[in-house]
Amino acid sequence: MKNLFSNIKGDAFGGITAGIVALPLALAFGVSSGLGPEAGLYGAIFISFFAALFGGTATQISGPTAPMTAVSMVIIAGIVAANDGSVEQALPAILTVFLLAGLIQIGLGFLGLGKYIRYIPYPVVSGFMTAIGVIILLTQILPSIGYYPKEDIEFVAQFKPQAEEVILENILKEEAGEGILVLEDFKETINRAQKITPEQILNESKTLAAKEASGTVGAIKVLPRALKNINWLELMLALGTIFIIYGFKRITTAIPSTLVALVIVSGIAYGFNLGYRPISEIPGGIPIPRLEMFTNFSLGSITPYIFTALTLSLLGAIDSLLTSVVADNMTKTKHKPNKELIGQGIGNSIAAVFGGIPGAGATIRTVVNINAGGKTKLSGMIAGVMLLLIMLALSDVASKIPAAVLAGILITVGIGVMDYKGLKAIPSLPKDIKLGPVKLSSEVLIMLLVLFLSTFWDLIYAVGIGLIIASLMFMKKIGDLTAERSDVKSLKEEAWDDEDNFPSALKEEVFIKHLKGPLFFGSTSDFQALTEQIPETAKTVILRLGRMQYMDQSGLYAMEDMLQDLKKKGVRVLFVGLLRQPRYMMERIGIIPEFIPNEHIFKDFKSCLKWIKSNVKDVY
Repeated sequence: MKNLFSNIKGDAFGGITAGIVALPLALAFGVSSGLGPEAGLYGAIFISFFAALFGGTATQISGPTAPMTAVSMVIIAGIVAANDGSVEQALPAILTVFLLAGLIQIGLGFLGLGKYIRYIPYPVVSGFMTAIGVIILLTQILPSIGYYPKEDIEFVAQFKPQAEEVILENILKEEAGEGILVLEDFKETINRAQKITPEQILNESKTLAAKEASGTVGAIKVLPRALKNINWLELMLALGTIFIIYGFKRITTAIPSTLVALVIVSGIAYGFNLGYRPISEIPGGIPIPRLEMFTNFSLGSITPYIFTALTLSLLGAIDSLLTSVVADNMTKTKHKPNKELIGQGIGNSIAAVFGGIPGAGATIRTVVNINAGGKTKLSGMIAGVMLLLIMLALSDVASKIPAAVLAGILITVGIGVMDYKGLKAIPSLPKDIKLGPVKLSSEVLIMLLVLFLSTFWDLIYAVGIGLIIASLMFMKKIGDLTAERSDVKSLKEEAWDDEDNFPSALKEEVFIKHLKGPLFFGSTSDFQALTEQIPETAKTVILRLGRMQYMDQSGLYAMEDMLQDLKKKGVRVLFVGLLRQPRYMMERIGIIPEFIPNEHIFKDFKSCLKWIKSNVKDVY
């Protein structure tokens, strides 16, 4: 408890700033999910507070994120469709799935599985993150131009015959359930069918129209029709929001540009009474637990979604732990992965009970918190309390926010969440596989496959397929290259024979590290710890790479990050015995010669030792 209050001023400023940054995103993610802005706020409030309180990353700010919202959107749409388009009717099952995902995360933490998250290959993560951006962009086109399929009378009318079929089918199912369906006598069926009202048919038609236009494929299908029915006011509000978000960043980053855009555009729209479409009303008062998820619980309603809940929990774990690594790099601390999973699971579970959408560690909000002075768990808890106070005081004002403004905010989120680093690397990655006469890069193939499947089919299966293909390709490469066990761990090793003549006077100034075996996505975590092993007296590091036959994209970026850290500390790095494939990879992204000039790459240790004797002085 003492440590919790050791940095009250910095944590308060960090938490308040992060809470303000989170506000527009929480509202936008809530609307995007399909459960309304309050679901995004509830998720941000409870996840931020409890994930900070029980988590293992001191400076982490958690809440709804783009990946978690994209997957939640799919789950919500599926359960709502199975409940005749009624969100209220589907809500207990939706929240039960979210609760289950949180409980699974707690279980993963207690089982100590947090350390295994690092085995997700970079191309899978890259393809998935870019897909999230594409999904958000495609699904936000319609609200940004003010087109809502359920309100397009002509479009809805197309589904009237299908709606009548669905209603009649439901009547037959009801009769079968009651045991009164008799094939020889349809009198009761006819009697019930005659009681169907035009309003019922219209509502079912709207449900079918919304289902047809849902998701990325649905948005593309109705896009031609939407472009013929543009609401120019809504489009101007969305474009104005996007313009301010990007433009204000050029002026200053001290004030969150999303908040500035939200306030300015909403203020203009409301102040001039422009007749815009507002978001749904945000309930005032303290959030109330949605106990119907327990009282109306039905195992059958969530059984089809158990695998989905598992995947949602794993995604949240990956999302959070990646942000934890970012926080570690900024604060020079070390997070506790299993404790972080338990904290995230508790936060998501409590958020689900109160009707909030699930979330994870949010990178931008965490960075904002650290830069503003946050150092302990108190900052994340303050961010949650800050959002609760804003909701209690300003729920009426927030309900006046134009829907197009949140669509504009989400479009910038979609653009920002894409992995441009991975996309830029596509032309330069080695073409290591052949499909018929065509040569392709296996890592690019995996990235694009995950991107395409996630965008147009299923996020969950896409990641699974990507992992399987990446694992198979990796096993083949390693089988082809070497059977030697990978060893890049940060352990002290014995000197090699040719190092016996190394000057004892320079052992304080020079650190030698041997890398044996491939540097790939499964060994990057141990490799990243290498910088901690280097003594403070050493200003020259020799990396002996003669036994590192292969490096993948994850290993490449781990090497780049390590060299960047060493360069900042004024440590020069020498390569000895660098092999062809790793050299090709490092040349493609500029590690050679940007971090390691050619004169610092030696064919053997003898030539390196000669350079050391001429250029390194005995200081200690």
